[in-house]
Amino acid sequence: MKKVGIVMGSDSDLPIIKKTTDMLTSLGVPFEVHVYSAHRTPEQARDFALNARKNGFGCIIAAAGMAAHLAGAIAANTTLPVIGIPCKGPVLDGMDALLATVQMPTGIPVATVAINGGANAALLAAQIIAVEDKALAEKLDAKRASDAAAVLEKDSTIISKL
Repeated sequence: MKKVGIVMGSDSDLPIIKKTTDMLTSLGVPFEVHVYSAHRTPEQARDFALNARKNGFGCIIAAAGMAAHLAGAIAANTTLPVIGIPCKGPVLDGMDALLATVQMPTGIPVATVAINGGANAALLAAQIIAVEDKALAEKLDAKRASDAAAVLEKDSTIISKL
């Protein structure tokens, strides 16, 4: 199975990345996590992206706030799918990061999840890898079924209370 590469622009993004790693762990998807800054460690971020395919990664998740250039910087240096997690910052509640992550120029796409959307980033990464991994696809199908059953259980509970 391919690994998921996870990079965060700062260790302050760790609570969001924890949701990502928890979800990947629950699905049995291997991953590797690093702190690389698009601005402070551009060479390391570039090297990681340039060598990701060779190093067994199937996609990369990049989380950053404020200017949020990390996902784009990673995507500029690999043709692997890149998923951006815009992180909520202290000034514009993450809207700055969302716009910086989603507004990529033609030719350098970044799939973007919701602000602080660590769990969805993991699920999207797993879906990408599951294109070539039947066992993982089956785990994702089972998770969807379980999630649906939980909602229907809550529906029944609400109906019985009213």
